[in-house]
Amino acid sequence: MSARRVRAALALPFAALLLLAGCSSGDGDLAAEWNEASGKGYVSGDGSSLSIAPEQRTLPVEFSGETESGDDYGSDDTLGSVTVVNFWYAGCAPCRAEAPDLVEAFDEFSPQGVKFVGVNTRDQVAQARQFSERFDIEYPSIMDNAGGRAVQRAFAGQVPLNAVPTTLVLDAEGRVAHRVLGQLAGASQLRTLIGETLAEAGDGSSDPASDPAPADETTEQ
Repeated sequence: MSARRVRAALALPFAALLLLAGCSSGDGDLAAEWNEASGKGYVSGDGSSLSIAPEQRTLPVEFSGETESGDDYGSDDTLGSVTVVNFWYAGCAPCRAEAPDLVEAFDEFSPQGVKFVGVNTRDQVAQARQFSERFDIEYPSIMDNAGGRAVQRAFAGQVPLNAVPTTLVLDAEGRVAHRVLGQLAGASQLRTLIGETLAEAGDGSSDPASDPAPADETTEQ
């Protein structure tokens, strides 16, 4: 068994702690939800997934921030590529449990041009670096700590500002195509969402036959 899988096995028992956290539907006034949740730290996602047909997507999301390495990174670096955005922090048990799935997807899809970026919602730089080293995470994470939350605010309307973890898949135009609130069901779930978005970009989203969902509806699971 690889070292990466060993770490994954050790992390899985912590996923049970997710049941102790409150759930968020992802609907309603997101700014108000962020303010209400600020005292307890975060609102946990409930694992629900949302896929948005190309014609129903919002404008491209512009975001930027400083990574744990001190570099500036944002939508200017990802525009034109399908991009996975994962909101996380080191003390979040489901974040630890899903980290190997994100790494597996990164290893598979980064050679195909898919970009990955984390958004750390709580930690200091040392904690973020330690997490990345532990799970062999090679993609950058923007340090989006409380007090600023510029990246979370940029995605307001797409994701509850304090839902942790949350994973988004952006299309090549920088629009949110898929959203998972809470822990990923596994690498296969993320692989499917990325694959659908890549196929859409390759075939051209203007062709209705290539749309992952009918143009007049948004699918939710």
